[in-house]
Amino acid sequence: MSEQDILKILKIDLQVSVNALDEYLLFLISSAKEFILKEGVTLTTSQDDALLVEMYAAYLYRKRKEQQNEMPRMLRWALNNRLFSEKGVVNG
Repeated sequence: MSEQDILKILKIDLQVSVNALDEYLLFLISSAKEFILKEGVTLTTSQDDALLVEMYAAYLYRKRKEQQNEMPRMLRWALNNRLFSEKGVVNG
C-alpha cells in the first residue's frame, strides 16, 4: 500500500475529514516507518504492514495531542508479533 492509502486509513481512524493536516500526517507516517525499522522490522507493501504503520502513526498523533506517554498494548503486541514472525526460525 502507498503512503496515500495509509493516509486515507489514518484520517478515518483519527476522524479527520479536512486536508489541512495531510502534510503533518504524512510526516507522522514517515516517522512511524522509521521507528518501526529501528525496532528491527523490515517493512513490505503488504496490508498488514500498512496497518502497522497506520497504527503507529495514529499513536504518534494521539501521543502529542493527548499527552499519552505509553504505547498502546495493541500496538506493542502488533510490533512484537511482526518482529517475531520475521526473525523467528524454528529449528527442529
